[in-house]
Amino acid sequence: MTDMIVRAISFILPLFAFIVLIRTVRSMFNGKSQTEIWGYIQTDDKVLRITHWENIIGRTRSADIHLSNPKVSRVHAVLIRSAKGQWRIFDIFSKGGVRVNGQSVGVSGYPLNDGDVVNLSEVSVRFREINERQRSEIEARRIVTWRNVHPAITLLYLSIFQVFLLLEHCFSATQETLPEIALGFGLLILLEWFCYFAMRSIRRTGFEVETVAFFLSTIGLSVIATSVPSEMFRQMIIVFAGVVSFFLLGAWLRDLDRTKTMRLPAAVGAVLLLAAVLVLGREQYGAKNWIFIGSLSLQPSEFVKVAYIYVGAATLDRLFSTKNLIVFIGFSAVCVMALALMSDFGTALIFFVTFLVISFMRSGSIATVALAVTGAGMAGFLMLRMKAHVARRFAAWGHVWEDVYDTGYQQTHALSAGASGGLFGKGAGNGWLKDGFAANTDTVFSLVCEELGLIIAICAVLAIVSLAFFAVRNAAQGRSAYYSIAACATASMFLIQLALNVFG
Repeated sequence: MTDMIVRAISFILPLFAFIVLIRTVRSMFNGKSQTEIWGYIQTDDKVLRITHWENIIGRTRSADIHLSNPKVSRVHAVLIRSAKGQWRIFDIFSKGGVRVNGQSVGVSGYPLNDGDVVNLSEVSVRFREINERQRSEIEARRIVTWRNVHPAITLLYLSIFQVFLLLEHCFSATQETLPEIALGFGLLILLEWFCYFAMRSIRRTGFEVETVAFFLSTIGLSVIATSVPSEMFRQMIIVFAGVVSFFLLGAWLRDLDRTKTMRLPAAVGAVLLLAAVLVLGREQYGAKNWIFIGSLSLQPSEFVKVAYIYVGAATLDRLFSTKNLIVFIGFSAVCVMALALMSDFGTALIFFVTFLVISFMRSGSIATVALAVTGAGMAGFLMLRMKAHVARRFAAWGHVWEDVYDTGYQQTHALSAGASGGLFGKGAGNGWLKDGFAANTDTVFSLVCEELGLIIAICAVLAIVSLAFFAVRNAAQGRSAYYSIAACATASMFLIQLALNVFG
C-alpha cells in the first residue's frame, strides 16, 4: 500500500512542478510596460526621448540618445539624473568637447536645467526636462500589460507541491528525523506566504521571481531532508536569513547614491573574508573554503559572490573611468587568486565568467574580453601543471567510464543514480546516492534525478534559466547601468553555477 501511495505521489509531483514553472514563466515574460520618459533632447530636426536615468549620448547606434552627425564622437557624453531629480552631463573624453550654455564641461560633470543649450562638438541641442505634472500625465497614458496569471494561485500550487513532497518524505524518513523534516517544510510554506502578503502590503503585484526562488528552496530542502536530515533546522535558518537579506538589500539598492558609497567597504570586506578562509579555513571535499565556528559551518565565498557583483556594477559616470576599471580588475584578480589558493576552482571559474560579463558591459570591448580570456587560459595552464589532482580530474571528464573505480568513481555513480530515477523518480528518500560522497553538493543534480525524477530536475534547471533570462530581459529597462550590469552579472553567475552542478 505504501509503495502504491509513493508511486502515485511521484506522478503527481511533476505535474505541480510543471504547473508552477509554466505559470511563473508565462507571467514573467508576458507583461510588458511602455518605456518611461524623463525628458527630451531637441535637435534641429527632431525630438529625442530620454528614457533612462543614465544615458549615453553619441554617434554609435547603441547610444541611448543617438546623434548621427559625424562631428559627434561615438561615445560623446553621459547624461545622468540623480534620485533627487537633478540632471548632470559628463564629457566622456570626446574629441570636440561638451559645453552647456557656453560653459565647458569636464569629466566631473555639469548640472543641467530645463532649456539649457548643450553643444556636443559643433552640434547644438536643447535639454528639456519634464515637470511633475507632465510626468503624471505621461504615466497616466502609459499602457501596462497586466499579468493574467494570479501569483497567489501559483503560490497555492507550489504549496500543494510542497505538501505532497513532505508526504513522500513521511514514508521514507525515520521517526527521529520526521519531526524536523515536517517542521522545515511547514516553516517554508509559512515563510513564502508571509513574503507574499508582505509584498502585497507594499503594492507589489508580481511574485514570480520569489515563487521560483521558493520552488528551488523546496528542492534544496528535500535534498537536505534526504542526505543530512539533522541539518533541516539550520537550513531553514539559512533560508530565513536569505529572505531577510532579500528585503534589506532590495530597500538598500533603491538609493543609488547610498549604494555607490558602500562599494569600497564591500570590496574590503570581501577580501578580508577570503583572507580569513585562507588562514582559518578547513579543507572539505578537496577545497579549503569552509570556516567552522563550533557546530556552525560557513562558506564565505557565497557572501563574496554578492559583494563581487555589488562592487563590479557601476553607474555610467564611473563606467568610463580608467581608475575605476583598474580597481575592479585588481579586486577581481585578488578574488580569483584567493579561490585558486583554496583549490576552489569551480567558484573561481564562476567569478571569472562573471568578470568577463561585467568587463564587457563596462567597456563594450571584445578585445578586452579576449585579452582576459587569454590571460586566464595561461593561468589555467600553469595551475593544471602545478595541481596534478586537478589535471587528473579534467582529464577524466568525458572518459569517466574508462576507470569507474578511481578517477571516474564519483561521476559514474552520479550518472547511474540519476538514470535509475527515470522520469518520475524513486521517491524522496528512497535513493542510494544520498549515502555517497558529496551527495548534497557536487552530485545534487543526480540526487534530484534519482529521487524526484528527471521531469522535476529539468523543471528546476529551467527555473534557474528563466530567472537568468528574466534578469537579462529587464536589464534594458533599468534606470541605471548599475542595475543592468548587476542583473546580467547575477544571471551569468546563476548559469555557470548551474552548468557546474549539472555537467561537472
